[in-house]
Order: sequence, then structure tokens, then C-alpha cells
Amino acid sequence: MSVRPVSAPDERVLTVSEVTGALRVAVEGAFPALWVEGEISNFTHHTSGHMYFTLKDEHAQLPAILFKGRAMRVRFRLENGLLVRAFGQLTVYEKRGSYQIVIDDVVPAGMGALELALAQLRERLAKEGLFDVGRKRPLPAFPSAIGIVTSPTGAAVHDIRRVISRRFPSIPLVLAPVKVQGDGAAEEIAQGIEAMNAWGGVDVLIVGRGGGSLEDLWAFNEERVVRAIVASRIPVISAVGHEVDVTLADLAADVRAPTPSVAAEIAVPVRAEVAERVAAGARSLGRALARGVAMRAERLARLSKSYGFRSPVHRVREAIQSTDEARRRIVAAVGASRERRAAELGALAARLAALSPLAVLERGYAVARREPTGELARDGARLAPGDALVLRLARGGARAIVREAWGEAERADTTRAGDDPR
Repeated sequence: MSVRPVSAPDERVLTVSEVTGALRVAVEGAFPALWVEGEISNFTHHTSGHMYFTLKDEHAQLPAILFKGRAMRVRFRLENGLLVRAFGQLTVYEKRGSYQIVIDDVVPAGMGALELALAQLRERLAKEGLFDVGRKRPLPAFPSAIGIVTSPTGAAVHDIRRVISRRFPSIPLVLAPVKVQGDGAAEEIAQGIEAMNAWGGVDVLIVGRGGGSLEDLWAFNEERVVRAIVASRIPVISAVGHEVDVTLADLAADVRAPTPSVAAEIAVPVRAEVAERVAAGARSLGRALARGVAMRAERLARLSKSYGFRSPVHRVREAIQSTDEARRRIVAAVGASRERRAAELGALAARLAALSPLAVLERGYAVARREPTGELARDGARLAPGDALVLRLARGGARAIVREAWGEAERADTTRAGDDPR
């Protein structure tokens, strides 16, 4: 038999809200802000912008919430299965009577936030085909103008100008000055690319900056810049950082240069080398023309010694005879064709004459039409005594008044009886 304790009349009874409130105060007081490591599960990104998930290990789990303001500052994408370290305050959610951690900051465990964010974005854009080699375009061999999207004060623009002025100084350069680092840099770079495309006065774009840390180069890893490069109608050379640095802009560009100086070398040939190639081509063409002239001169010399050149009158007579023979063949062919056509026309005329209704009239028949309608009289059963008819004969005609009319069956009976149907 169980015994239920009975409270004393003067003992205070706590409400549920008072108990959970006391627990919240106790938990928050006992556990100041702390770091907790665990795997994300049950992740939900609410339409309000807040993120709800659970941090767990192999033995326990801890509910967590990341409010919208803090969530917007996270550089990588939170997802189920990701191992993270979260910094925040333990508290009790009194409405459910459960404890949770309200997170102020979260970083990947084992990998920096930027590295993870970069890996996640690279994987997503690669699935869209933005880095496919097949969509990349060749650069123009001889650009008429080159666009540069970079900082107007950085080392990159000076390196590009120096290299191009040495290789092909007559090619004009057009600069779109942009920020290449810090807040708003990605937006300015993308707008610079779009402005160059809208203007359309250059044949190739160099987009880049000098080297730096991952944080310094981050603008060239932003999705906005990658999509602007992919959408560019002008071929893009990406020249970001030193040789060891590879950004998403490098992967999206039509050509990747390890440094701005190399980008300038890729963009334009050396004018002196081009001039030498042109001169070599001209010399080769001159030699080919000289050989051609010599060969034709030798052939002309051989022809001048041939029988045809030694007896031109004979060649002319042969040509006249051939022309006469061809003329006779043409005249004969035309005559035969004319006779054949005349025979065909005669046959057609005979067929038409045989089919002509006038030929039928010549054989003693007549065409009868009723007056005054002009309707053809085809059936005697439809005529009555006194009807007026106009008869068309082979030559001329006559008018007649029907004295008697009969149909086909009546005519046959009359014929059998031996009567004259007339």
C-alpha cells in the first residue's frame, strides 16, 4: 500500500510556471555562456529566419536555437550531419519545460567556417554546370580593346598595364574601378562585369586582384560574382591572387591566369612577334609567287615549241571544221524535233476533231433547245405538243413545233408495233 504525502496547511505549493522559472534561473546561473560540440540533426530553417536543430553525440542530445540576427552572420550552410561547435547560453524553455541552448556563434568542427562555406558553394554551383569546361569560350587572337575589372589603386592594374604596354602598346585598356575586398566588393565586381557587357566596347575582360588570405579573396568566391562571369558575353580571364590561390571566379572564367601579369600575357600577343610572323608570311608568299611565275614561264616556253604553235593555221582550220560539223548537227536536230512536234500536233488535232460536237452534227444529228429558255431537250417525255424548239444542224438550223412527243419506253413499244415514230 502506497502512502501519498500530505502537505501541511502552512506549506507553500508551487505552480508549474514557478518550478520551470526557478529551473531556468538555476540553469542560467550555473552555466554561463559555453562552447558545445555536437552533430546537427532535426534541422529546420523557419520562415521567420530562425533556425531550430538538435546537437547530439552518441549518448545525448541538446535542443538548440539560432535566432535570425545571428543566423545571418553564419558564413557556411548548416545542415543535418554537420559536426559543429556552438557558443551560447543554456536556458529553459518554460513553455515546454525543456532546456536548450540559445546560440550566439557556430563554427565547423575541424574546418574553418570560410573553408566549409567555400566547399559547400563550390559543390552546389558545380552541380549546376557553372564550372563545366564545355561552356567556356576561346579568347580572341587579336583583341581591339581589353577591359579590366579591379581596384584602381591595387598592384594588379599596374602589372596588367605594364605587361600590355610592353607586349602590344597600341591596344587600349578600359578600367572598371571596383572594390576587391571587404563589404560590398562582390556586388561592385559583378556590376563592373555587367557594365562592360552592356557597353560592349571591349573584346576580352580581365577580372582579378593581387594575392591575399582567404578572407581577402572572399569577394571572388561569392555566388554573385561567379554568376556574373558565367553570364558575360565577353570572354573572361580570371586573375586572382598568387598561383596557389584558386577561387570560384577562377573556375567559372573562360581562362584562369595564376597572376594578373600572366593574364595580360594571355590576353595579347607580342606585337614584334606578330610583325615577324606577318613578314615571314609575306616572304613565303613572295617565294611561292616567284615559283609559280617560273613554272608558268617554263610551260609557256614548252608550248611555244609544240606542233600547235608551229602550225597555227592548221589549228584554226580544225576549229572551223569542228564548228561547221557542230552547226550541221544542231540544224539536223532542230529539224527532226520540228517534224516530231508537227506530227504530234497533227495527231492531237485529229483527236480533237473526232471529239468535237460539230463532227457529230455532220453525221446527221441535231441539237434541240427549248424556246425561250434555251434548255437542251434531252427527254421526249418532258416535251408536250405545241412546245417550240430551235434545232442546230451541222450547217444552219431551224425552228419546229412539237406535234407529238414520247419517252424512251413508248418509242420502243412503237418500234415493236412497226409504227413510224416520226
